[in-house]
Amino acid sequence: MLRINIIANVSTSNATNDTCADESRSVHIPIIFMTIGILSNGVALVILVKAYKRFRQKWRASFLLFAIGLVCTDCLGHIITGSITIRVYAMNKNWTRIDSSGHLCPFFGTSMVFFGLSALFLGSIMAIERCLGITQPLFHSAKVTARRAMFILGGTWLFALVIALLPNFHFGKYTVQYTRTWCFLNTKDVKFGIDSGILLLFSSLGLTALSTSFLCNTISGVTLLRSHIKNKLNRQGKSHHIEMLVQLMTIMLVSCVCWGPFLTQMVSPFLGYRVVNRIGLTAGISDAGDFRR
Repeated sequence: MLRINIIANVSTSNATNDTCADESRSVHIPIIFMTIGILSNGVALVILVKAYKRFRQKWRASFLLFAIGLVCTDCLGHIITGSITIRVYAMNKNWTRIDSSGHLCPFFGTSMVFFGLSALFLGSIMAIERCLGITQPLFHSAKVTARRAMFILGGTWLFALVIALLPNFHFGKYTVQYTRTWCFLNTKDVKFGIDSGILLLFSSLGLTALSTSFLCNTISGVTLLRSHIKNKLNRQGKSHHIEMLVQLMTIMLVSCVCWGPFLTQMVSPFLGYRVVNRIGLTAGISDAGDFRR
């Protein structure tokens, strides 16, 4: 998945230059990731489309639409970012040759942020949809229609695209990262200002999406457990809910493992800086008080 590629790139940034010495062998890594991602998403898309044709007039339609949107987003992300990464490796990470016009890195960074945020947002939206379907079935059947699901899907992509385009309008910037294999938001020597603002915006949105997924999936799981004890749901309906909840839990766990450390790492320096400044300010006020006395 795209988020696995992202966290793999981030984790390699702590390695020494010796680990990236053999470029001819390294180029096989993005090719393998890209191929696996495209094939797995292609199979999932075929299954989901067939399921949607069967349930398009039923309560599962909205969930399947969001799932199809997530798979299409992830597959397209693999194709675009994977193709650029393969080119980077093939040209020995020489960004002077790779991006002589200066437009490829911003496009690469925009793609990484757009596909990353879209996947996180859609995961949380699917969790919210299932939480409503399990806890408020009447409201869900009346309000959460396939047409509204498509509207929400389009709005999610548009919102993620707006965030991803901000650095192209000088609200932050995209730079080549330490490993010289990918571009992302500037994370080097960032001070409080526009660069730190866009980093905090990206990480806070991502962490909010993960937290929302965790909360909604927990509520859904507890509700299903209670209904199982009280036998409120019929066996067929319960099995469908459990099947979708397992899928959501899997998506959430993968997102937490791959995105959680990355997003936390991005936001933690600024929080630490704020705490240090606050402690320093308190100490300064205390020293001033002692001086006056």
